[in-house]
Amino acid sequence: MKSTPIQTLENYEDLSRQVAQIIMNALREKPDLLLCAAAGSTPARAYELLAEQYRRDESSFDQFRVIKLDEWGGIPMNDPGSCETQLRRQLVLPLAISPERYLGFRSDATDPDAECARMRSHLELIGPIDLCVLGLGTNGHVGMNEPAGYLQPLSHVATLAEVSLGHTMLLRSRVPPTYGLTLGMAEILSSRQILLIVSGGHKREPFRQLLRHEISTQFPASFLWLHPNWRLLCDQDAAGNCNLLG
Repeated sequence: MKSTPIQTLENYEDLSRQVAQIIMNALREKPDLLLCAAAGSTPARAYELLAEQYRRDESSFDQFRVIKLDEWGGIPMNDPGSCETQLRRQLVLPLAISPERYLGFRSDATDPDAECARMRSHLELIGPIDLCVLGLGTNGHVGMNEPAGYLQPLSHVATLAEVSLGHTMLLRSRVPPTYGLTLGMAEILSSRQILLIVSGGHKREPFRQLLRHEISTQFPASFLWLHPNWRLLCDQDAAGNCNLLG
């Protein structure tokens, strides 16, 4: 198995700057880069830094494409806690990403299964994903691929774990979600490059579990060890005193 580059940054700001730099480097190499973007607090500052770069050089983002990793289901698209609200505020609007360059699940789809089928077919047309940015769930989930006896390969309706329903994003929601919508593990693992970013002391335990290299459907992030081109970036709070040998 190829050794996975693991990098520890001093703090969240340094981590975010490194993530933004990796995205910008990938965009310079491929101007029509397809970025799979996770929502949540972990990548938020990196997205702000991309917006700062856009203000300095708008032309770099003319062909930049974004696909939304996942979404809370059964809530309005403009709900304050939706992934859509965050990504529109931090990426789509600041980077002037036109509708034809943005693909995402609808949180309010009348037929969630049909919505997942739509995402699967669109990703087949525009993919594969060039760079997939992921966070690490406290229970080991990636996207809304939750721990289970088996994992779904393609975009699907997800039953949310209790810990996921307590996500800090949902503190702002007007109504609680009743399910999740997410890219599947095969779609994630088909990405040309994957970047997993981990921040904060509350992620220390799942981070340690990931470093055991034990691949299990009960810890979906462990499947990243099967990918030939992924990187793991963390801050010192998340790393603690872990042995970071890949």
